Amino acid sequence: MIFYFSYEANIMRDRMPYSSDLSDREWQILEPLLPPEKPGGRHRAYPIREILNAIQYVLRSGCAWRAIPHDLPHWETAYHYFQRWKKDGTWQQIHDQLHTELRLRMGRESQPSAAIIDSQSVKTTEKGGFTVTMEQRK
Repeated sequence: MIFYFSYEANIMRDRMPYSSDLSDREWQILEPLLPPEKPGGRHRAYPIREILNAIQYVLRSGCAWRAIPHDLPHWETAYHYFQRWKKDGTWQQIHDQLHTELRLRMGRESQPSAAIIDSQSVKTTEKGGFTVTMEQRK
C-alpha cells in the first residue's frame, strides 16, 4: 500500500492520487457547497471528498460506474450521491454559486443583463419534385 500526504489538508491517504482527484484548493471551494451529513442517521461510509473523487473519475475518464477502481468508494455509493444531488438540485446550486463568483471576479455583475440566442439553420438536400424521385417498383 502506498501512502501520500496532502500538506494543505493535513490528511493521510492510503492510495496514489488519480489525475481526476480534487486538488486541495478545489476541495476548499466545494466543501462548503455540499450538503452536510444528515443528523441522527447512519454515518457516511466514505469521506465525501473521496465520493467526489469517484464521481470525478467517471466524468473525466468516461468509464462506466461499475468500472470505478477498487481503491475509490464503491460504484453504487458514488452513483447514489451523484443521482441524489442531481435530483435535489445540489449540482445546480454548485454551478450557480461558482458561476456567480466567477462573474464577480471578472468585474461583472453577478447576473448577466442581456442574453443572445442564436440558431443555426441546416440545409437539407432538396428534391426537385417528381422528376428527381425514384420510380416505383413493379
